[in-house]
Amino acid sequence: MNGLPVPHRPDVTLTDLRAEHGRPALGLGTARPRLSWTARPTGATVPAWRQTDHEVRVSTVPAVPGTVPRTWTSGRTGSGDNVLVPWPAPDLASRERVRVQVRAWSEDHAEPTAWSAPLEVETGLLHPGDWTAVPVGPDWDAEPGTDHRPALLRREFHLPAPVVRARLHVTAHGVHEVEVNGARVGDEVLAPGWTSYHHRLRHRTHDVTAHLREGANALGAWLADGWYRGRYGTHGGNHDLYGTRTALLAQLEVDLADGRRVVVTTHPGEGADGGTWRAAHGPITAASLYDGEDFDARLAVPGFSRAGFDDSAWAGVRAYERDPATLVAAQGPPVRCTRELPPVTVLTTPSGATVLDFGQNLAGRVRIRVRGSAGDRVRLRHAEVLQDGELCTRPLQRARATDTYVLSGDPAGEEWEPRFTTHGFRYVEVTGWPGRLGEGDVVARVVHSDLERTGWFTCSDERLNRLHENVVWSMRSNFADVPTDCPQRDERLGWTGDVQVFGPTASFLYDVGGFLASWLDDVACEQLPDGTVPWYVPMIPAEFWDPPQPGAVWGDVAVLLPAVLHERYGDTGVLRRQYASARAWVDLVERLAGPTRLWDTGVQLGDWLDPAAPPEEPAAARTDRYLVATAYFAHSARTLARIAQVLGEEADAARYGRLADEVREAFVRAHVHPDGRMSSDAQTAYALALAFDLLDGPQREAAGRRLADLVAEDGNRVATGFAGVNLVADALTGTGHDATAHALLTETGCPSWLYQVAMGATTTWERWDSLLPDGTVNPGHMTSFNHYALGSIADWMHRTVAGLAPAAPGYRRLLVRPRPGADLTAASARHETPHGPAAVAWHRRGGELLVDVDVPLGVTATVDLPGRPVVEVGAGHHRFAVPDVPATPAAAAALQPA
Repeated sequence: MNGLPVPHRPDVTLTDLRAEHGRPALGLGTARPRLSWTARPTGATVPAWRQTDHEVRVSTVPAVPGTVPRTWTSGRTGSGDNVLVPWPAPDLASRERVRVQVRAWSEDHAEPTAWSAPLEVETGLLHPGDWTAVPVGPDWDAEPGTDHRPALLRREFHLPAPVVRARLHVTAHGVHEVEVNGARVGDEVLAPGWTSYHHRLRHRTHDVTAHLREGANALGAWLADGWYRGRYGTHGGNHDLYGTRTALLAQLEVDLADGRRVVVTTHPGEGADGGTWRAAHGPITAASLYDGEDFDARLAVPGFSRAGFDDSAWAGVRAYERDPATLVAAQGPPVRCTRELPPVTVLTTPSGATVLDFGQNLAGRVRIRVRGSAGDRVRLRHAEVLQDGELCTRPLQRARATDTYVLSGDPAGEEWEPRFTTHGFRYVEVTGWPGRLGEGDVVARVVHSDLERTGWFTCSDERLNRLHENVVWSMRSNFADVPTDCPQRDERLGWTGDVQVFGPTASFLYDVGGFLASWLDDVACEQLPDGTVPWYVPMIPAEFWDPPQPGAVWGDVAVLLPAVLHERYGDTGVLRRQYASARAWVDLVERLAGPTRLWDTGVQLGDWLDPAAPPEEPAAARTDRYLVATAYFAHSARTLARIAQVLGEEADAARYGRLADEVREAFVRAHVHPDGRMSSDAQTAYALALAFDLLDGPQREAAGRRLADLVAEDGNRVATGFAGVNLVADALTGTGHDATAHALLTETGCPSWLYQVAMGATTTWERWDSLLPDGTVNPGHMTSFNHYALGSIADWMHRTVAGLAPAAPGYRRLLVRPRPGADLTAASARHETPHGPAAVAWHRRGGELLVDVDVPLGVTATVDLPGRPVVEVGAGHHRFAVPDVPATPAAAAALQPA
């Protein structure tokens, strides 16, 4: 008021200010982006501080220097929220750029924190009318039903003044890479990714200010089939899934120093400056997501994206239709190369072939550096495993997974990496290499959505550490724009059941809030009018799976995955957006079950890939598929009731709560005997009933004992498929059988999690025995060595072995409840919660269990340790010492309930 600085608290700072799930916040697709921030202590001492109020300040960032910015402030809001806080300012306009800051107060302190470091937020094209570009593609005939040679597109344009700011809004029918004045724009792979193209086509905004100059400029693009019209799907797949022609859709908006704006767009005619789009074939002679890429460097077109290039022999372009209302801004990070791996071994196979072993199963492609004569042809063939010492390609089914490079003969050497394909592989067979392979000549490039890592686990058992690392690698391999099942064969679909069981694990390991929210938008788009959720999303034709039929576990993703995102990120927005979809699913199942409340009809995959199922009958599980369906019906109805409660839909909360009670009672009548035995006396049946809280009192205790007995009778081997794999350990620990759960986790006989580790796995497998004990590949038609669903046990490892779990949405409260395995001497988990880092670490020493707990500012933790009363603690570091748990499995078993 008097011009003096406002005093502030020096011991707390607000950091990590972000808008929605974007980092950086460029090209946002909403006029009201939600804001999040983290409070952190500035020194070693953690103050008693918990946010009870905050203020947001928003300042415009003018496009042209010299323009006076405008500032708006919310004033004190009275809100203690700091995660996905609703936008407090007036709606942003398209292309608007603002600088946002926040400060906060604690209840017992009058001084606020200092203002946070500013976050620059910039919207993209928010309204259909903002788009003046139309899709354009090469003006030549393309035969439908086949693969097509990728094209090059280019256009020149003139800028009459120096450039102040330039934004390129771009997407494609197909996949693309864009260049401006000879420089690639961004580092995105397979842009714009795969969405339900008929409903939603994603675009991104790029800052290309540094690429442009006053005078002559040029735009160029590489354009290939991708998912849009390339061969995709199971059993040979289909072409032209979304259209028969590829096209680029680009809108370049350039603000000049003299205040003018120049807009360069894709369109078929001549621009105001005389520039026109032209098209030609380039050096890529074939590009397929399944089969690989062929590149002939002798056909290279140097300088095509630079001004002055002679394109007089190039063809023109044609325009195509696209409803701009279907264009949506990207919510999650793009697919990128995130790591490079050199080969660990160069092998010579019994047949004399040269094979590179990269030591890690992964998804991506390789980069080569080679010197040779013009016309030399290098072939790169990819596979996950060897059999009898040779590359084993049978699991790839009809994916050729082969890249070919024809050398130009450049005496200085040549470097190449495919643009429009990826493969799942550990091994690469190299043929035709001129001369001798040298160090650095071939490097594996790991490609996936560039998600931020948020969760870590380690323990004293290196086998479990390897298992956890395998889970991480399988997630990395399959979270590539869509949460796919596998990255290698001719499938790679967004199976709804896989991500439904893996969602909690995924949301601990990486920040998947935007990634999965975007995919759930596609789920809602692809959902049929009657509420049926497809088996996979985006939905494409695939024989048995088309048309979609309602199936438990898979369809339940419409309810259960939004609930996970709310639990882990505090995101009520995703609950609201998906609410109609979730209701439609539960309402459909209610109609199918009818008055009996038992879902005992239709096609059900049940406990898919139960290890007892024959290789060619993966749904032939020990647990009755309709038991699985009814259990999931009860669970989704209960979860939907809770979602309705969060959203303030009180009538729905009551209705779905009553429905859940009715289904629960029907389940018990149909599938539970008075003594607690299940109609299917199998691990998954008990796991579902216990984890979904379908049993009470004596029946629950009896079911827990029976589940533990079944595990022991099976030699501590896993006997669940996809429906039970993420629940069986929780069902055991939830009924007091901790030692049995740990014995299940650490068993090495087949089938088990550590069997895969013992067999040398570096990712988790589709089948428990994808590789048989004799080293041969499982004879089943579908045998992937890189699936994440069976890795969903990692969530239990985080929550129970280490002991770090959310106890309120967004980790506003923590549950610290480690249950140390008998053979472990230490374990820890660390997670970057929306409020800051939380961690639990325990180790055994001299008959004591020492537990260290780190709680972020603004968060409380319930600490439940063996042999000690439950306590509540606040932010900071806490150490506890309790008497050690039994040191052997036998001693631990002796303490279990009789």
